[in-house]
Amino acid sequence: MTGSGPDWAGSVISWDQSGDQAETVPYVILICEHASNDVVVPWVDAAPDLLASHAASDLGALGLARALGPLLARDHGGAELVHAPLSRLIFDLNRSPDRPDACPAQSELYPVVMNQSITVGERLARMESVYLPFHNLVRARIARALALGRRPVVVTIHSFSPTWHGVPRDVECGVIHDDLPALARQIVAEADDLGLLTVLNAPYSAADHVTHTLRLHALPYGLENVMLELRNDLIATPKAQMEIATRLVRVLTRAIKQVTSMPCPVL
Repeated sequence: MTGSGPDWAGSVISWDQSGDQAETVPYVILICEHASNDVVVPWVDAAPDLLASHAASDLGALGLARALGPLLARDHGGAELVHAPLSRLIFDLNRSPDRPDACPAQSELYPVVMNQSITVGERLARMESVYLPFHNLVRARIARALALGRRPVVVTIHSFSPTWHGVPRDVECGVIHDDLPALARQIVAEADDLGLLTVLNAPYSAADHVTHTLRLHALPYGLENVMLELRNDLIATPKAQMEIATRLVRVLTRAIKQVTSMPCPVL
């Protein structure tokens, strides 16, 4: 397969100010890079236990993003979600193409057989078919909002496993930033009534190369942005996702309004 073959750009869901699905000019753009555990030909060499694991997708993240979208739209006058169609086992959309973990040969305890003997040409084909279309779609949606007079807040939605290499993780909600930290810091400051142990730059930080999407799409335009990480045992069911979304949206709304009401600094 080459770059001239099929591509998988992902999907866009928009909600208007009533919370209904409708084309709008979004005030908030949610991005879910690890939404799916789907694999397709020719990338089908993955065991069922691997596909069901956190190695294949951010469990619960898409459900949480879908629950958050209409709530944020009602509070802010419009929201949008862009989510990926395929598993990160094929190509991790939140990693730079030069990173070895863009096509990981091992993910925590799980060997990823289809990546263990990947050639340079195969890696390029995946990047052209999976990575470029998705990020072109995200770029197009942000450019559309900017052209229509809106500077959207960019929020990436992720989840993480309760243990890592057998070590329990106490943090329940991670709030991660890159070079524009204002929104992340404000979310942590507002998080008392979230009811979750909320920590800045945990269980990952920009030093772990996990803010790639923010670097590509938010920082060049100076857009307020944040990466949210929820522990996946807390968002394992649609009911739990809605419960967390209902609490999280109050915190996000206060933080977004606080940060976006601040005057721009004099450079």
